[in-house]
Amino acid sequence: MSDAIDLRPTLLIPDWPAPAGVRAFVTTRETGPSQGDFAAFNPASHVRDNPEHVALCRRLLQKEVGDERPFLWLNQTHGARVQQSYQADVPEADAAIATSADYACVVLTADCLPVMFCNRAGTQVAVAHAGWRGLAGGVLEATVAAMNSEPDELLVWLGPAISNAQFEVGPDVYGAFVAVHPEAAEAFDHSPYRLGHYMADLYRLARFRLEALGIENISGGHFCTACESRFYSYRRDGGKTGRMASVIWINH
Repeated sequence: MSDAIDLRPTLLIPDWPAPAGVRAFVTTRETGPSQGDFAAFNPASHVRDNPEHVALCRRLLQKEVGDERPFLWLNQTHGARVQQSYQADVPEADAAIATSADYACVVLTADCLPVMFCNRAGTQVAVAHAGWRGLAGGVLEATVAAMNSEPDELLVWLGPAISNAQFEVGPDVYGAFVAVHPEAAEAFDHSPYRLGHYMADLYRLARFRLEALGIENISGGHFCTACESRFYSYRRDGGKTGRMASVIWINH
């Protein structure tokens, strides 16, 4: 299989007021070389997809940011560790920051929330992998702290994630948020399907935590990975599925 032009990913470009030197996108599953349950563009190497197809997706992905700019791939653990410099060996972290054009930051998701950050000057970018465990564990707070910028200097975009209409959770998830911030109860509706369960709103939970940090310029947050066929969804697809790549970098 060759790197033909029709295999290139169909990209979702964030609609946010980032400065011109900040570039970002999210891959979709609409076009690409991946097949079967992983069709059509899966750059994730840990989901038991055909390694040759994954490698081709990564080569095609590399072309989107320039062959001279490496990706800072992460081994995501649903934690709150932030990787603040490039390393070729894949570090365990759930967020990454770049302060130069030397590399691109990337996280992989398929229902969890990818959160992109930049400062108004365009000298810092970051992306965080924020599922409910990461949100409850403080991954957004850790990312903002590592950026070390004033809240009014930060811009945020909330990428494709599962919506509250599709995300049923148990009382443990509800308790993890409400025990720390009682106001977080507003992000949960009682489930119409199971007694004692809730429909959780990841977008609202993320906005609540970002606003608590003083960040007001927040865009995005209107997607549903489980509803929209252009996205991978771990929950919709029974766990056998690919991942979208959320990529951000400084482009000089």
